[in-house]
Formats: sequence, C-alpha cells, structure tokens
Amino acid sequence: MATSPVTGKAHDFPDSATHLAARQAGFTLIELIVVIIILGILAATALPRFADLRKDARIASLNGARGALEATFAMIHGQALLDTSAATITNEDVVITLVAGYPSAASGGNTAAAAGLNIGDYIIRYGSATATATQPALPINSFAAIPVSVANTASALSCYALYTGASGSGNAVKPPSVTVVTGSC
Repeated sequence: MATSPVTGKAHDFPDSATHLAARQAGFTLIELIVVIIILGILAATALPRFADLRKDARIASLNGARGALEATFAMIHGQALLDTSAATITNEDVVITLVAGYPSAASGGNTAAAAGLNIGDYIIRYGSATATATQPALPINSFAAIPVSVANTASALSCYALYTGASGSGNAVKPPSVTVVTGSC
C-alpha cells in the first residue's frame, strides 16, 4: 500500500510510475493501424509520380532519337554536297541511300540504322497511309521509330519519332524533318 502525499492516508492504488511503465511496453493496436493508414496514404500519393516516370523516359528517348536523326541527316547531307552525283554514301559501314542529297526515308535507305536506332530500342515502321489498331498512319515518304515498350499496343498510335524524307529537286528541295509525337507515351 502506498500513502498519498497530499492526505497522508494509505490507499491500495499501484504506484503510478510502475503502472505506466508496464502499460507503455509498445504500440497499441490503434496506433499501429493509424501508422499503416498514414503510410498507405503517402504511398498512394507518391505512386502516380513514379508511374509518370515511364512516360518521361519514353519522351526523353524519343527526343534522343530525334536528335540522332537530325544529326545523321545533317552529316550525310554534308557528305553528299561533296559528291553531288552520289546515289549512296557509306558511313560507319552502313550504306545510306540518298534522295535529293539527304538520307532516304524508304525501307532500304538505312537511315534509322545510320542514326543508331537499333532493334532493341525501337521498332521502325515505314510509311503507310492506313492505320491499324496498333500502328499509326504514316506519310509515304517517312518512317516512325516507335519505342519497343509501346510497340504493337494502342499507345503506339501517338508515341513515336517521325522522320519525313526530303522532297523536291534542284533548288526547290525541302529538307527532311523529324517530329516527335508523345500523346500516349
């Protein structure tokens, strides 16, 4: 029995310090549930940001493909200006077919290979006026570099780098262009 410091009378309550130490041995079930709920809310808040990183990575990859294609057609065009009668140019053991002094957009032109767009990273689709459920409609004088991660899916309809070949002749040549389409990356 302990005595009250205020009244000096004896009582049979346990010593409060001993009683508290025995009760506070760990988390209560309620505290554990609250912590789990808070962690769940934080995870649900962060999840969309991590899911969005895949889209950012695909867009960055397509912008890299655009840069590689632009550098390739500028370099090949510079070589073609040195020999204006050439129908092909060999660069790094890749034979590139020329159209109006620029790399061709045709399937045998090897422009994608010259730009380093390899099969492990991109699927190359050549110009086709008709679209399918998993392939975009492309102009005839063009090709699309579609990331492997979205190839043959509905996302491929608007997630690609489009190379449109040169057109015209003489002084009226329109140089190639590269456009990145990122609607459903």
